[in-house]
Amino acid sequence: MNMHRAAENHLKTRRDFLSWSSAGLGGVALTALLMQDGQVQAAPLPPEAADPWPHHAAPAKRAIHICLCGGLSQVDSFDYKPVLEKYQGKKFGGIESADVFFGQIGLLRKSDWAFRQRGQSGLWVSDLFPHLAKVADELTVIKSMYAETSNHTPATFQQNTGFRLNGFPTTGAWLSYGMGAETDELPAFVVIPDARGLPAGGSINWSNGFLSATHQGVVIRSKGDPIDDLFPAVKISATTEQASRVLLETLNRKHLAARSGNDALAARIKSYQLAAKMQLAVPEVASIADETESMQKLYGLDQDQTHDFGRSCLLARRLLEKGVRFVQLFSGGAFGSPRINWDAHENMVQNHGREAGRIDQPLAALLTDLRQRGMLDDTLVLFTSEFGRTPFTQSASDVLGAGRDHNQNGFSVWLAGAGLKPGMAYGATDEIGWKAVEKRVHWHDFHATVLQQLGIDHTRLTAYHNGIQRRLTNVHGEVLSEIIR
Repeated sequence: MNMHRAAENHLKTRRDFLSWSSAGLGGVALTALLMQDGQVQAAPLPPEAADPWPHHAAPAKRAIHICLCGGLSQVDSFDYKPVLEKYQGKKFGGIESADVFFGQIGLLRKSDWAFRQRGQSGLWVSDLFPHLAKVADELTVIKSMYAETSNHTPATFQQNTGFRLNGFPTTGAWLSYGMGAETDELPAFVVIPDARGLPAGGSINWSNGFLSATHQGVVIRSKGDPIDDLFPAVKISATTEQASRVLLETLNRKHLAARSGNDALAARIKSYQLAAKMQLAVPEVASIADETESMQKLYGLDQDQTHDFGRSCLLARRLLEKGVRFVQLFSGGAFGSPRINWDAHENMVQNHGREAGRIDQPLAALLTDLRQRGMLDDTLVLFTSEFGRTPFTQSASDVLGAGRDHNQNGFSVWLAGAGLKPGMAYGATDEIGWKAVEKRVHWHDFHATVLQQLGIDHTRLTAYHNGIQRRLTNVHGEVLSEIIR
């Protein structure tokens, strides 16, 4: 009776609340069990994408994105330019007035790493990535990317959201919104930051923007506790914890019913439901104890240099196996001193040598592992940088040991798996690797192609915001059909 009276009077008094919470938990727990068995249903959360996925048959059902912070040099990795060897240390006509981030037009500089044609495909890959070179036949390299800014923060926004301004949903949030979750035990969108630190801006890099807060990326760390505060600080019995959750959800839903349209509250309710299941799922997926010694060695967990990123890649594979739709791995943290990212202004060999040494073996292992498990056929792997670097030095007086400035005009990214043509290069930059000139690819085109491989028509994945039907590709974007089988 106390429970019914409290409900009828909207829990007006403290006595009513305490009486209801002590006498009524059994009934609420029974309701929760009935909900689990499908006998009763909770009030639905606000509807999501109105145009159900999939829009068309497609090979991919999940994706993993390796996001490099700082700017990978295309002419030192995947875009071989032999003319730089010929003109090493010289000025090159046509770039005296080039608009570069720090305004210093230096001398042409060849790659510090030798390029070779790899595998049966003959794809050019430098010795900066010797392990990735061994799986070059899996890669689809786009050499003609360009961006609209060479400023790190807006360029990173555009890489992830299609826009240079803050406030738009990231790719992972769009996929969570459009595709939903494949499991109810883990988030649809998971982020694994660099073990050394978060990227500049922190959680803004995996924001849900104007989409429901339920679509924001959930951070799971590969080092230390996977998630903060996943378990109570003081141990309590399973019965007490379950009863507390049921009570909390009931009160929250009552609160939500009186405040319809409160997105933050609806997301909070859903997060509590997910958290309860994650208490079981996360420790299991984050533990690599059941991985063989040879598998751990493949990912480089036995080496200091590759251990951190190797764990991240192995964790990413385990998350994908458990039904996570989109996993984003960051290589590089915030800017500052010392640099822990790819922003090689001072010394290319020191910077890129260190950063590539951390990720090269783990990434090759990830592709190999996915292929052996039969997962690469329905998993899309993305490897991107917000922009590239100049083919000339930042210093106008020295070429040896020098760094390179930012370059938005032409750079390289690669994709793998899920119905792409492997072992091929698409597009081209000019003879020195400065500007994309052949089959130029904007981020809108890249995103449209990613969505296409996941069964989504990029023009149909929309959300209404401030009077506009917004989408990841704005009002642009062309699918790169030539790289699709």
